[in-house]
Amino acid sequence: MSIRNRLLISFLLSIPLLVEMLGVMLPGGMITTVVLSSGVMSIGGGPFFVSAFKSFKNHSSNMDTLVALGTGTAYLYSLYAAVAGLHVYFEIAALLIVLILLGQWFEEITKSRASNAVEKLLGLQAKEATVMRGGKAIKVPSSEVVVGDIVMVKPGEKIAVDGEITEGSSTIDESMITGESMPVAKQTGDRVIGATINKQGSFLFRATKVGSDTLLAQIVELVSKAQASRAPIQKVVDQVSSVFVPTVLIIAILTFTVWYVFLGAAFIDALLFAVAVIIIACPCALGIATPTALMVGTGRGARMGILIKSGEVLEAARDIKTVVLDKTGTITEGKPVVTDVIGDEQRVLEVATALETTSEHPLASAILEVAEKRKLTVQKVAAFTAIIGKGVSAKLSGEIKYVGNRALFVEHHIALDSFSAEIERLENEGKTVLIVGGDSKVDGLVAVQDQPKATSAEAIRNFHKYGIHTVMITGDNEGTARAIARQVGVDDVIAGVLPGDKANHVKALQSHGKVAFVGDGINDAPALAQADLGIAMGSGTDVAIEAGGIVLVKNDLQDAFLALRLSQKTFGRIKLNLFWALIYNTAGIPVAAGIFSGMGLALNPALAGTAMAFSSVSVVLSSLMLSRTKLR
Repeated sequence: MSIRNRLLISFLLSIPLLVEMLGVMLPGGMITTVVLSSGVMSIGGGPFFVSAFKSFKNHSSNMDTLVALGTGTAYLYSLYAAVAGLHVYFEIAALLIVLILLGQWFEEITKSRASNAVEKLLGLQAKEATVMRGGKAIKVPSSEVVVGDIVMVKPGEKIAVDGEITEGSSTIDESMITGESMPVAKQTGDRVIGATINKQGSFLFRATKVGSDTLLAQIVELVSKAQASRAPIQKVVDQVSSVFVPTVLIIAILTFTVWYVFLGAAFIDALLFAVAVIIIACPCALGIATPTALMVGTGRGARMGILIKSGEVLEAARDIKTVVLDKTGTITEGKPVVTDVIGDEQRVLEVATALETTSEHPLASAILEVAEKRKLTVQKVAAFTAIIGKGVSAKLSGEIKYVGNRALFVEHHIALDSFSAEIERLENEGKTVLIVGGDSKVDGLVAVQDQPKATSAEAIRNFHKYGIHTVMITGDNEGTARAIARQVGVDDVIAGVLPGDKANHVKALQSHGKVAFVGDGINDAPALAQADLGIAMGSGTDVAIEAGGIVLVKNDLQDAFLALRLSQKTFGRIKLNLFWALIYNTAGIPVAAGIFSGMGLALNPALAGTAMAFSSVSVVLSSLMLSRTKLR
């Protein structure tokens, strides 16, 4: 039976008992009282007694041990008192069960809200997909789409699975995955995510991931695992509880003995003091302090496109002193673009485009992209030659033309005098300079650079605001690396690093404090694993994502900062919850034991139960506040 139903039944059965406390006689008298209270003890309290008995058989104790002893003592004494004609306390036993269940119900609501926010995403999946098979468009259940299928998507439809656009373009609402409200423009070659909504335009895409391999399914799995995980601090809580529970039982026995034997109190008064000690000290709040905060924190992260894999990540994030950032694809877009054209722009671009059309060099794509935007006519060339490490040459309109670096033009004795200053300026800005010219002279220059992402500089500033040192690590040369670093404000640069050496540099930095590493490529996986906290960009490779403790769905460096802050805030909330629970329970024991009764300050078991339930509720509310906590 669910906690909610146990609480509801127990509450309904307890109402007549509470009425009886006000002096109203129940029909059937004491028999009715015994039946009602027995119903509460068996239906509402039964699981507590079963759990306590199992712990006893294993020679241990838990929180349910205190609940079972406290309510069981009050109930059994009342049975004896009913037979002996003494005052009974059935209503106290019943009320304690109701209050404890109320605290547990609040905890269950917190957990379900946190997990339902993620689970609801699965319900957003498209039920059907239009697949091209045998030259025809046919509708099939989304579960029947296989990798390689060509899927048609019309305006307003949900995308069935993950894939890559092969024909057409559109704008897509990806807010359910990334948290970003603005639709994203997509064209041929761009990836699309299952369960997102096509806003306008029709397109075809090739299915690349289906079923449990889709991004949505992986998000749900990651968050579910994180919410079920245990933060290492929970081990300390378990150790405290294992000592705390038997200590409370000893204090309760001493309380009864002192009051009854040494202070001459009535048996029932001494017993009630002991029961109050057991109830007020029940560390229910201690048990829910960690899981509720963990569930709310990871749930909020999932809604923001920040996937926290486990409770261990939260503790790793708390003392991060340095954040190491991969350059390409993390700080920068990972795609070179033309930034400057020096000389006769039209002529320079026409020559560069003609020669680079045949080239397979990564920088060629940047030039061809500009040519396409400007709708330049691509002229035919002859005798094309790729000169490794220097550039390309070809015959254009009967003249030999070159596109390449300084070494290429020096080799062919072509003077750079009039452009030397511009070349030096552009190179100092971290740009790759392509010189365009022929046998007789230089026509001009084309500067290409992998641009920083729009949010990178702000993300670096935010890291600095919280005292976090930033380091950029890259395989690029020192000049290019430092130029990018200056643009975004990174503190230190480690350039010219071979892919396999990134982990070694992270290890060296760890000698000065805890290090987080942010990256997205296969060559980043060792560094992600070596760092105290690995943060993987969601657009990166599966290997990098698997190695990271946090995954950023939106591929935005700003989210790396938010992920760090969310982890720190969540762990801080766990510590606050544990402190509150321990202090609250510990401070309540002397009051419940009657030490201050001479001053008129005392707790009967019912009030002790109310106080204990309030402790649990306050911890739950504290955890829920994580959903609104500011991260910057």
